[in-house]
Amino acid sequence: MKLNVKIQLLNFCFQVFNFIFLALGLSVLGSGLWILFDRGSLQTVLPSVELRTVGAGLMLIGAVVLLVTLVGILGAEKQIRVVLLLYVGFLIVLILGQLFVTVLLLINRDKIEVSLDQTVDDIIVKFGADSSEDRLMDRVQKYEGCCGRTGPADWLNNSFIQRLNLTNLDILPCSCFKSYEPTVNSSWCSELLNYTGPQFNWGNGSYDTGCKEKVSDWLKENTLTVVSMDVGLMLIEGLQLVLAVQLYGAVGRKTAARKRDAVNETNDELDYGEQNYAYSDGYTDHPAHHHDYQT
Repeated sequence: MKLNVKIQLLNFCFQVFNFIFLALGLSVLGSGLWILFDRGSLQTVLPSVELRTVGAGLMLIGAVVLLVTLVGILGAEKQIRVVLLLYVGFLIVLILGQLFVTVLLLINRDKIEVSLDQTVDDIIVKFGADSSEDRLMDRVQKYEGCCGRTGPADWLNNSFIQRLNLTNLDILPCSCFKSYEPTVNSSWCSELLNYTGPQFNWGNGSYDTGCKEKVSDWLKENTLTVVSMDVGLMLIEGLQLVLAVQLYGAVGRKTAARKRDAVNETNDELDYGEQNYAYSDGYTDHPAHHHDYQT
C-alpha cells in the first residue's frame, strides 16, 4: 500500500472514531452535570462525598474530551507530528482518570447506598415543609408505587405526625395512595372518612411496600449506565491511541521521504552543473586546436 493512501485511510478511520469519541464524551459530561446539578433527582440531596467526587470527575473528563477531540482533529488534518504526540499523551491521561472514577464508583457503591438510605429517612422526618425534597419524595412514591423507605410505618417518625400523637397509620402523604381526592390544601391524606383531627385529603388504597428496593434498583441502573459509558469511552480511546500512533509513524515516514527526495534533487542539480562545466571546457579547447591545424 502506498504511503499516501495509508495516511488517508488512517485519517478517515481516525476521524470516524473521533466523532464517536466526542459523542461519548458529551454523554459523560452530561452525566457529571446531572449528578451535580439536577434538582429533580435523589443524588442532588445526597451528602455523599464519593458520589459528588464521581460527578465532578465525570464532568472534568467530558470537558477534557472536548479539548482532546479538537487537538486530534488538528493533528490529523494538518499532519503535525507534535500535535499527534500531544494527543496521545492526553489520551493516556484520560484513560487513567476514567479508571480512577470507575473504580471509585464501584468501590463506594455500598457507601453511597447507605448514604441514600439515610437521606430518605431524613426527608421522611422533615416532610411537610413543601420543599424540593418533599416533591422529590412524592414523585418517587407516586411513580414507583411505594410508601416510606422500608414501609408505611416509617412515616410514624415524621415530626408532623408525631405532633399529632398518632399511634396508627391514619395519616400518610397523599403520594402513598393509589388515588386521592384533594379537598384541602395539604400534602397529607387519610382513608378515614370520619377522622376528627385536622382536615386532610381523602386517600384510597395505600401502598404497603417501601421504596428501598426501588431506590436501590435506581442506584444500580445509574451506576451501570455511568460505568458502561466510561468503559465504552475507554475502548474508543484505546482504538484512537493505536490509530494516532500509526498515523504519527506514517506521517514521520512521509516527512523523511520528502527530505530524501529534496536531497536527491539537490545532488542531481549539482551533478548536472558539474557535467555542463566539464563539457564547456572541452568545447573551448577544441576550436583552438582546430585553428592551429589549419595553420
